[in-house]
Amino acid sequence: MSRPLEPVSRGVVVSTFLLSLVGLGISGYLTFTHFEGTRYLACSTSGILNCSTVTTSPESYFLGVPVAVLGLVGYVVMVALNSPWGWRSAQRIVHVARVVLVTGSMAFVLWLITAELLYINHICEWCSGVHLVTFILFVIMARVAPRQFGWGSGAQ
Repeated sequence: MSRPLEPVSRGVVVSTFLLSLVGLGISGYLTFTHFEGTRYLACSTSGILNCSTVTTSPESYFLGVPVAVLGLVGYVVMVALNSPWGWRSAQRIVHVARVVLVTGSMAFVLWLITAELLYINHICEWCSGVHLVTFILFVIMARVAPRQFGWGSGAQ
């Protein structure tokens, strides 16, 4: 039988939910501009900062699916998992899914940053916003998950 989950602070619930909504908003905007055209991108087009170049590059697809769509779907799920209702869920799988999703998302972000810097040679400000939100969520999860799941030296 698995040990009951430790509750997390209200600050964790509120911050992860708000961050997930921000990630959803930016991902939604990037998905919109992917399908409607880069003329709707509000960002720099000179120097290393160039969203248009990044979002239309071959690396903006993963297995034939636009990366923006993957981000949108990921953040729809993340909003649900990080909602106050998600955090209160008695179902352990919800809490495990949250950690797995943010860890997988962070790994994907590392690949995307590598692609921007080494292959595309440009950086997208909006993409960087999603990357930053994902990183902050990852750090929060890395801090709360061990205690929540009873892992580590304090576990009995």
